[in-house]
Amino acid sequence: MMKKLTLLLLILLVATGSIFAQTNAGDKILGTWLNEEKDGKIEIYKNGSKYFGKLIWGKNMYEPDGSSRTDIKNPDPKLRSRKLQDLVLLTNFTYDDGEWEGGRIYDPKSGKTYSCVMKFKGNILQIKGYVGITLFGRTTVWTKA
Repeated sequence: MMKKLTLLLLILLVATGSIFAQTNAGDKILGTWLNEEKDGKIEIYKNGSKYFGKLIWGKNMYEPDGSSRTDIKNPDPKLRSRKLQDLVLLTNFTYDDGEWEGGRIYDPKSGKTYSCVMKFKGNILQIKGYVGITLFGRTTVWTKA
């Protein structure tokens, strides 16, 4: 009886450890990132088990009078008055086996939203936005800010 209990506890410990290890591995993406053009900073954060990213700084984020620019390229007229400051660009990513997937990326420069997958190549974050399948996509790279 004691051997069975010890074995059960050991199995639970190993299972719990692997769950925590997976969570921590996914959190590697958290922090502030500079886009490829170096004209925007995106803060990637976690909400529950999902990953998101919001625009925290942009070269063209403000009007000459200092007021915040808005999401004027958005295809939904009701959303065009949203400020670019803190606009959520990355939504609903989950971490699985070295990739953040199942999410979407919004490009405020074009007003378009794409399916997206993200992964590391060294210290660089590769972000692939695509329509349909990943074969028909474009990859951009972000660096830690």
